[in-house]
Amino acid sequence: MTSPSPNVPDAGLLSRFAALVGPSYAVTDAEALTPYLKESRGLYHGTTPMLLKPGTVDEVAAILKLASETGTPIVPQGGNTGHVAGGMPREAGGDLMLSLERLTRIHAIDPTGNTLTCEAGCVLADIQRAADGVGRLFPLSLGSEGSARIGGLLSTNAGGTAVLAYGNMRQLCLGLQVVLPTGEIWNGLRRLKKDNTGYDLRDLFIGAEGTLGVITAAVLKLFPRPRGHQVAFTGLSSVEDALALFERAADRAGPALTGFELMPRIGVDFTSRHIPGVRDPLPSAHPWYALIDISTADSAEGAQALMLAILEEGHEAELVRDAVVAASDAQAQALWHMRESMSPAQKPEGGSIKHDLSVPVAAIPAFMAAADAAVLKAIPGARICAFGHMGDGNIHYNISQPVGADTQAFLARWREINAIVHAIALDLGGSISAEHGIGQLKRDELAEVRGGIEIALMQRIKAAFDPAGIMNPGKLLAMSSQA
Repeated sequence: MTSPSPNVPDAGLLSRFAALVGPSYAVTDAEALTPYLKESRGLYHGTTPMLLKPGTVDEVAAILKLASETGTPIVPQGGNTGHVAGGMPREAGGDLMLSLERLTRIHAIDPTGNTLTCEAGCVLADIQRAADGVGRLFPLSLGSEGSARIGGLLSTNAGGTAVLAYGNMRQLCLGLQVVLPTGEIWNGLRRLKKDNTGYDLRDLFIGAEGTLGVITAAVLKLFPRPRGHQVAFTGLSSVEDALALFERAADRAGPALTGFELMPRIGVDFTSRHIPGVRDPLPSAHPWYALIDISTADSAEGAQALMLAILEEGHEAELVRDAVVAASDAQAQALWHMRESMSPAQKPEGGSIKHDLSVPVAAIPAFMAAADAAVLKAIPGARICAFGHMGDGNIHYNISQPVGADTQAFLARWREINAIVHAIALDLGGSISAEHGIGQLKRDELAEVRGGIEIALMQRIKAAFDPAGIMNPGKLLAMSSQA
């Protein structure tokens, strides 16, 4: 189902919008707009007559008020690092874009209460550094942290590599400030861990992908900075062995286990071949690998002792075939760099059909076996590079084209292969989207897998918050009433 084509605003209306932010922050130049109109994987390209860059929450409110009054579609965009085209305007050209890149102020840091209050345009890496500056940790970490912005991360309920210990963005946020489509401002910037005063409006906006309003500020949770940190890279024979090792690591380390990443041999081959500075840390090849990350409140020696105990248990149980333990922060970062490079390392290998899905942790081996068999039956010679956050069941099940295959013909089967893989995940009690969101890419599929009352309730919420249908139309929900 495609969303209705918007009418392109006329010059007079565009001038009214530009006046709200000033001519310097109303971008119409085609070359300047280009970086905002291409999503990370190149699957979608949008068109817009104007990009607005408000500098205050009042300017955001004025933009949305005028948009509701005139029926003008608005597409919010964070750092444009998403993978489902949730921040892309439609190709018809009538959507105005709204970037919060000027809203980058950190309003308050409270080390005692472990909170940080910031505007939605702040870049994740800057928030991490600000927390570190007061001896605290903001634990969200992902490959795009140098450009991803807090508003977009909240709008997609981003996960990252430390969900196992700290949760995703929903768990890392205490309060929000949101501009509603009407231009009204909801100030829910509360720093409370306990607040039972009616419906939790915050959770409606987190993960809503900009379809209910624009997040302009947030109160984020901070944590004590770990004193001990240890990373190990292990060679394994099977996914079943990886699961057994995870169970032992979780039992032994408890909340100190901050990451457990699953990687296949082909992923190590791709990164070693295409990512500068990456090499295989182990002397011989193994079918599977696990990257184990431990953070402790005591000391570096305590973290090292805990990691060695996990590896020794795994070796005695004939799970760990070989392992290397990082001897420095630089070595730990190099091991994580390999893991974070697995997706971009596939690009030089040709077309890649990708999945961001989740299944119950115990079902990961069954999912892998069934999906591999189904994909290879559909596309003989396909190269499956499945990796991800084993500790929370989130697998990035990516498939590179067969060697020598026609790239466009391979990518033309994206929806077909998605349907095969997603059906297996759903049959095991999983989800078609674990941390990337729905956007345009999975919008129609969402209606198929979350039918009936669930979709009806989402549509009622959308209609209640955005009766004019101006907020990020064509994303998340397929609604005939959208602008």
